[in-house]
Amino acid sequence: MAHQSTKNLLKRQGLAPHKKLGQNFLVHERTPRRIVELAGLTPDDQVIEVGVGLGALTRPLAETGARVIGLEADSGIIRLHQERQDLPANVELIHADVLKVDFATLRQPGKRLKIVANLPYSISSPFLFRLIDHAELMDFAVVMLQKEVAQRLVARPGTKEYGAPTVLLAACATVEPLLAVHPAEFHPQPKVDSLVIRITFHPTPAHVAALGEFNRPLFTRIVHAAFGQRRKTLLNGLASGRLLEDKTRLAIAIEAAGLSPSVRAETLHPGQFVALTRAIDHALAGIL
Repeated sequence: MAHQSTKNLLKRQGLAPHKKLGQNFLVHERTPRRIVELAGLTPDDQVIEVGVGLGALTRPLAETGARVIGLEADSGIIRLHQERQDLPANVELIHADVLKVDFATLRQPGKRLKIVANLPYSISSPFLFRLIDHAELMDFAVVMLQKEVAQRLVARPGTKEYGAPTVLLAACATVEPLLAVHPAEFHPQPKVDSLVIRITFHPTPAHVAALGEFNRPLFTRIVHAAFGQRRKTLLNGLASGRLLEDKTRLAIAIEAAGLSPSVRAETLHPGQFVALTRAIDHALAGIL
């Protein structure tokens, strides 16, 4: 679907790209087909698409024979597909906000969720955090993100791109860049490049298994607190997050993890955050 035909279809339906929803519609067939190829779906799969739009990605997903559940927040888009009856029979369209939907209700018994999406840029960060929070339900997600956001997810410690999403994802998944996408592939054209990535949660990646067991809710609190004010030392950042009321006890816990209270969060690799989580967990339990 080229730029002008996309524009005309939207106009006929009294619709326009919704800036608040971050809508940028794919207009060429080659990119969505390539995304579906990279996802590697089979007819036995169920896949969740986030942001159905005009169906550019939905139709190639359906052609794999998989059952497709399309989540769409825009009621106008829902109405368009209902009126036109233009989606394949193996597509179930649901009017829902992916940031509020109960993932557990979408999962087939005994199976993990597979997600493929041209993700609206406006929800990329909260969506990623939702994936992390529900990692135990996830198989993989193949998603298109703003290139800058995607690069943060594979950043190395000590770089400005390295942050909370990098660490939290590294502790539960692997992230692999798959496909660069130019702005000309969309209507309207965004001002940035895009990148399709694959986030694999299952089977458990070796580097995740090597981390062992730890208190994941506490880990999440610690990572967010540590990166909440990047310029602060680890001690002051965690103190601001009220992980422990007593700053002296907090410093002792940091040192028990083999770290200096004066380091900054961006220099720590995920394993060090896990060690820090265990030490603060012990301090909260009165062991330290």
